[in-house]
Order: sequence, then C-alpha cells, then structure tokens
Amino acid sequence: MEWTTLQHLDLRHVRSNATWQHGKGSKKEGGSSSSLAPQIPAKVWQPGVDKLEEGEELQCDPSAYNSLHAFHIGWPCLSFDILHDSLGLVRTEFPHTVYFMAGTQAEKSSWNSIGIFKVSNISGKRREPVPKVETDDSGMDGEDSDSDDDSEDEDEDVAQGPSLQLRKVAHQGCINRIRSMPQNPHICAAWADTGNVQVWDLSSHLNALAETETEGVQGVAAVFTQDPLLKFKHKDEGYAIDWSLLVPGRLVSGDCDNSIYLWEPTSAGTWNVDNAPFTGHTASVEDLQWSPTEPHVLASCSVDGNIAIWDIRLGKSPAASFKAHNADVNVISWNRLASCMLASGSDDGTISIRDLRLLKLIDLLFVVIKADMKRAFIYGQEGDSLVAHFEYHKHPITSIEWSPHEASSLAVSSADNQLTIWDLSLEKDEEEEAEFKAKTKEQVNAPEDLPPQLLFIHQGQKDLKELHWHAQIPGMIVSTAADGFNILMPSNIQSTLPSHGAL
Repeated sequence: MEWTTLQHLDLRHVRSNATWQHGKGSKKEGGSSSSLAPQIPAKVWQPGVDKLEEGEELQCDPSAYNSLHAFHIGWPCLSFDILHDSLGLVRTEFPHTVYFMAGTQAEKSSWNSIGIFKVSNISGKRREPVPKVETDDSGMDGEDSDSDDDSEDEDEDVAQGPSLQLRKVAHQGCINRIRSMPQNPHICAAWADTGNVQVWDLSSHLNALAETETEGVQGVAAVFTQDPLLKFKHKDEGYAIDWSLLVPGRLVSGDCDNSIYLWEPTSAGTWNVDNAPFTGHTASVEDLQWSPTEPHVLASCSVDGNIAIWDIRLGKSPAASFKAHNADVNVISWNRLASCMLASGSDDGTISIRDLRLLKLIDLLFVVIKADMKRAFIYGQEGDSLVAHFEYHKHPITSIEWSPHEASSLAVSSADNQLTIWDLSLEKDEEEEAEFKAKTKEQVNAPEDLPPQLLFIHQGQKDLKELHWHAQIPGMIVSTAADGFNILMPSNIQSTLPSHGAL
C-alpha cells in the first residue's frame, strides 16, 4: 500500500504533499513500477495512529524537502544553539554554511564538552510545491523520469556532501541547555547537571573555524581546556536560561528549586548575579524568555502548570501569573515579530497560543501588532488570552519556537519523534481543497481530525529534544535528538522566502 502524508495549507502557501512508500522487505525504488500493474490505493499516513506491520517501513520522499541532511558530533546533545554569523543577513542560495554550539550528554561527567562546529556545503534545491501534472498518455513513464531525476540530484548532493569542522572545550557535567548571546555570539551560557551555570568565551574556536578550509570532513576533534568567564552555583540543577535581546549581556537562569536568578553585565566584562532569586512558582522553572520589546520584562513557565510574567523593576514576585496547562509547562517562546503572542508546550502534548494583551497587564509591556496581522491572530473571546490550542501531539512537547521570518508560523518538537510546523493564519477552505485536488489529480482525502494549521510533519529522529530556526536562512530548521542532528528545509514553506527581486 502507498501511504501519503498530506499537509494542510491554503493557496497563500501552496499545498505540499509528502509521499512515503509503505511496503515489505527492501525499499521500494521509484523507477521499478510497471505501467501494467494495478493502481494501489493511497491512504494518508497518520503518525501515532496508523501502525506498520512486521517487516514494513516508511521511506521519506525527498521531494518534500528543499534540503535534508543528518550528522552527529559524537555524544548526543540535549541542547544547541545556532550562531549569528557575518555571511549575510538573508541567505537563500545553496550551498549554505552554519555555525553551532552544542552541549553533550556523555556517559561519564568528565567526558562532556561544548562542541563548537561549522557545517558547510549544505546542499539542496528549490522544488515545486505543487507537482506538475503530466499532459501526455505516458503518466507512469513521466513519474519514472521524475524519480530518476530526483535520484540523480540526490546522488549529486551526496557526492558533494556537507563538511563538518568541530572543536571541543572540556566541560564538567552533562549540559542541560546552552545559549549563545545574540549580540556577541562567541559568548555562551551553559546549564550543567552539576547545578552550575557557566559563561564561556569561545571566540578563539570560532575564529579558527572561520579560517579552516571547508573541504573534507574533520576527523576526531581535540578537546581543549579553558576556564569559564564566570561560574554560578544554583541550589539545584536546571534547564531554564535566556539572554536578553535588548540589553547585551543581561541573562536569567532558572532551576528545579523554583528560583530565577538575574545576571547583570558589568563594565569589567563580567557579571553580577543577584543572590536573592525571583520566586513565585511552586515547582521547577522549566523555561525563560525575555520580552523582544521590553528590556525589563520576561516570561517563565513551570512544572506547576503556570506561566508568569515578570518586571524586574517591580520586585522579586511576578507581575502576573496564570494557569497555562493541566500538566507541566515544558517550554515557551515569545514571538519576536508579533510581541503580544506567547506559545507554550506541555508535558501532556498540548500547545497553547496566547495574546498577552488580553491579560490586561501594564500597557507598556506590549506593542500593537501590524493591522494585517490582527485577522490572523485575534479571534479569542474578550478577556480570554488563549487564542489557539492544539492537542495533536500525544507525548511531551520538548521544544517550541516561533519563526523569525513569519509571525504566524512556529515549529514544535515532541517526544513522539515528530517535528511539526504550524501556521496559525490558515483555515480550512473546502473550495481551495477541491481546486488543489483538481490541479494535482490528488485522490487522497486528508483525515478530518488533522488541524488545518498543521503545515508539515518531519520524522526520522529518535527522542527529539530541541529545535531552532536559522535567523539568517529563511525556511531552515535544525533539530537535535538522541541519534544526532537534522538540518531540514521543507519545500512547502519556501513561499516565506524573499523573492530574488527583493534582495
């Protein structure tokens, strides 16, 4: 049987279909079908719903991606960050180069390290979101030709494969989370399972990578030793940490002891950490996000199921707190393009989107979004800050992040091994569905219980932990899991890229 995963989206984004071959034994080759063979009925594959029989497997259709690559740096990494670089603010042409920092989860505490690495020659191609319909009578031959072309493209990509250069800095303890300072990417903060938060200057390693030739893959990387710029000991380990977008060097860290600590930069190039924590949660602080528009405002989420909004000028208690989920709130993301929107992901798999203006907080905390975004976002009841809630995932949400290029889009990873991309501006339109089917001769109906806002589903990684959009390469997402990293660029979000005429 042939399974098709079908992503819902309106014609503003152009619909994309990703096909997965479902069959026993060896993988099914695209060019091996016979035109005399009976047509196999197609069915939409639903992760977590449909089951594979023994000996069956799903195979990815590469036409669903403009680019897809996998790599690892040794030990699994629970957390990583994409570094801002000087290669261009908006890059749309392949091949791409990306700089990263990541923290390992090694078997022994002393084996851990911070990985600083560059992945270059990231290849890909622009694909047609709407497949071309064959007009002659040799439809099957046309499909075979397309498959052969795709295979040749893939072989060329493999031959020119991405290059990885890696440097390591020794780190005592597993790294729960790592974040690079937006204004100075060579400065990073790392949360360790030892209870220490350490700030590092990794400029020498980034400079060495920038000067390194990109040809070939580096072998076993040497481990360098150096001292952190500052180390602060919490009462317990933690995961929550975030750099301010507006005040260079301002940092907050939150721990499993329900406490949040403020780090203020000094003129001497170090930090003053306030020993009196911000308190208000009744359980572990899981994530922190500074406001993208107000330098003194931040948000936190907790195992207590609440989200709190803080103004560091108003004391050590939250300015507002509300029940966000019926289970632990694992992650939050504050929209940098529509700063009234806050997304959260829970241990029960639910995703919630809130309009913070409807909380009736201090007016100074928020800015009015553009008029053309109001229709897409503001459809909640008066006084109700919850504007969207999704129960698609059935396992804990491990990461959530708004797109840096489109205010209504966000990406989510879950313990169900799915990475999903959502667009909140989309609504189901039966006329457009019918028009698209007629245009593509698509005979597969999407399951009625799939949300129209679900744009793309990426699978293939085990135990997904964290994802990030690339702020300088529109459409690129990188994710980390127990079995390594994926770099992906889904073909059906390419309409968010600037046109060549706009560059």
